[in-house]
Amino acid sequence: MEEANEAFDNEIRLGQGIGDLKFGITMEDVEELMGEPEEVEESDEEDEFEHKAWNYWDSGFSFYFDKEDDYRLSCIETANPNVTLWGKQLFDMSLEEVENLFKEHGITNAEKETIENNVTCISYDKEMIDLYFEEGKLLAINFGVHMDDNLEVLWPEEEKS
Repeated sequence: MEEANEAFDNEIRLGQGIGDLKFGITMEDVEELMGEPEEVEESDEEDEFEHKAWNYWDSGFSFYFDKEDDYRLSCIETANPNVTLWGKQLFDMSLEEVENLFKEHGITNAEKETIENNVTCISYDKEMIDLYFEEGKLLAINFGVHMDDNLEVLWPEEEKS
């Protein structure tokens, strides 16, 4: 598995996925690319959306599959220090540097809030990405497939380039 990780494309593509892991692929596709998950979590009955989460703790990724979307990949969470966005390693950047990176790409609609344990979350709702910082250091990134104004999922293969 180590060999596969070294060759893994760690570039986050907003609304698309990361590397070969494109939003909309099946659980079988994810297993083919990443191997068997180290842990599988199922949503609780009180959760709003029924979903499964596949955790790959060693490589720092969790993949989310919603029942509503036929268990296709719809969200990725990562703490992998090698991930990049627009060619920049986000985990090497401060909160301010990350905000500036988004501004450089014309994205200024950040919402910032402090959540439990003094963690700051910066959310870019339209881009479907949340970045979690503690004491100015990036802890995790959660990003998902884009949605239109009617909350319809925009799977990457359906987007016009």
